[in-house]
Amino acid sequence: MNRLSSGPFMQLIQADFAIAGIKAFVTTRQEGVSSAPFDSMNLGVHVGDELAAVQTNRARLQTALPSGCSLKWLTQVHGTEVVSWGEADLGTQADSIWTNQADQACMVLTADCLPVLFASRDAQVVAAAHAGWRGLASGILESTVHALPVSADQLVAWLGPAIGPTVYEVGAEVRAAFVDVEPENQSAFSRRGSRWLADLYQLARVRLERLGVHQITGGHFCTFTQQALFFSHRRDGARSGRMASLIWRE
Repeated sequence: MNRLSSGPFMQLIQADFAIAGIKAFVTTRQEGVSSAPFDSMNLGVHVGDELAAVQTNRARLQTALPSGCSLKWLTQVHGTEVVSWGEADLGTQADSIWTNQADQACMVLTADCLPVLFASRDAQVVAAAHAGWRGLASGILESTVHALPVSADQLVAWLGPAIGPTVYEVGAEVRAAFVDVEPENQSAFSRRGSRWLADLYQLARVRLERLGVHQITGGHFCTFTQQALFFSHRRDGARSGRMASLIWRE
């Protein structure tokens, strides 16, 4: 179950893993201090927003975490690099982060790409992955699952807000990157004229199921069409803000 709630300074989407000791949420674009077109809870420093505004928004994000819980900011490059929380420094280039320690929040930023949050059934391991089409095709979910010190069948995955299948238009080369490798991905694409509509959620589910992750929830939002809640790079262009998806163990 996903639910919208208000933190001390912002509106959040709570991801319910139904695992005691696991907490996870996604920020929305609301209740920050950034001016248009980054209005208002932009957390990305690389999109042209005023640095002071982003820093204030990031400070508000920290207040949504319990006292003593820390997070780290990755530099995401649409790749397959996975780092442990302890290895990551400010600006570390990676698209996935994990930990088996309490009060270490794993986080990725998105604005159409798919955030995938993981937790082990025993609440000992959590991870966050940034999975756009390039990351999915290259194997970011595989890299993440293989990096974790727990078997895939003991993981639960939650698919956070991403661009939806009715609006995510791609070229034939994107379809080929998936269908040529896994023919079962054909059903994740529908033709629109000379191009294709892609279902990132379905593509991720196919990858996760093949890995052995069978408990998969989420995948019900659309960053493009739900403009009041989400930033969207496809809709708003290079000056789109970024949301954060976080998970931690208590």
